[in-house]
Amino acid sequence: MADIAGQKARLTWAINISVVALVLLWTIPTFGLLVSSFRDADQIANSGWWQALFAAEKNVIFRSAPGDAQIQDASGYKITGNLFDGSDGSVLAFGVSSKAPTEYLPGETGEMTRNRQMTVESNGDYVISSPEPIKSRRGIRIFATIQEPPKFTLDNYEKVLFSEGVGRSFLNTFTVTIPATIIPILVAAFAAYALAWMNFPGRALLIAAVVGLLVVPLQMALIPLLKLHNEIGIGKDYLGIWLAHTGFGLPLAIYLLRNYIAGLPREIIESARVDGATDFDIFRRIILPLSFPALASFAIFQFLWVWNDLLVATVFLGNNEEQLVMTGRLRELLGSRGGDWEILAASAFVSIVVPLFVFFSMQRYLVRGLLAGSVKGG
Repeated sequence: MADIAGQKARLTWAINISVVALVLLWTIPTFGLLVSSFRDADQIANSGWWQALFAAEKNVIFRSAPGDAQIQDASGYKITGNLFDGSDGSVLAFGVSSKAPTEYLPGETGEMTRNRQMTVESNGDYVISSPEPIKSRRGIRIFATIQEPPKFTLDNYEKVLFSEGVGRSFLNTFTVTIPATIIPILVAAFAAYALAWMNFPGRALLIAAVVGLLVVPLQMALIPLLKLHNEIGIGKDYLGIWLAHTGFGLPLAIYLLRNYIAGLPREIIESARVDGATDFDIFRRIILPLSFPALASFAIFQFLWVWNDLLVATVFLGNNEEQLVMTGRLRELLGSRGGDWEILAASAFVSIVVPLFVFFSMQRYLVRGLLAGSVKGG
């Protein structure tokens, strides 16, 4: 009796837990990326994003002011200054050599060679005293363990958007993505209506060809298509990549839209024809409004695919600085700035903001369009 209609399945709790786990696996790294994009570079290198709200400890080697800054008084020569140079932080321990970098506590006096002494306070103030003149052009090394408060900054985004070329690549990606999403939707909508409701010779063969193209790897067509584009003069240009993305996206688009349109009530179509409506009138006034969920679902897929594409963009646009897209820019940043995680985090989050907005604004149509386009046929 537990499996009859109207009763909950036994494993409902397991399904709920799995869904929550999948959501967390997707959202936690994204949230961590967002937090890291606002953090200071040094703190990213020394602690994880989950420690962003807590003070961070790290071992640092400072240099005092050079010997030219020393002053002389009755007790000898002194060099004074502050380790933090106006920034926030506190000293937990310090040392005068690399062998014992945490030998002394703040306020204690550390003994150095040549009868020199060093004192470092918790706020970073230091005094190096010597009975003889201090000859040091670069300054004396001070080993310290410090604690810094959390640091958040907008400098990462400023560098990304205005100094690293990502802003230009952001616009280039829009230039590629918007036409490469609209064009296949328009073409596929017309083709889907023709294959669903218009009788003409070879229609069944065309439907079979569309289904067959779904399983053909796009990598097989990259080089031949690029040669064709070069021969007709649209190679390495936006028009070439628009047509390439259109061709690669059309099989799925036509398949989804044709199945959805074929499942619409036949009575509506036949009544319109009886009233004298042409196929174009039926398509414009009846099919398009009723097919919006399917159109939106494909638009989400196509937009996300084109926005995150690297292979097709590299083949049909290359690495030209004026036409480089976001994925190509991030690849270059990863290659030349492998240690600048703050730049990479800000760049990556800039690149995913638009897809997230598109997905969440249209996701209510996704399941309706996919289910209808998958189970209905005519």
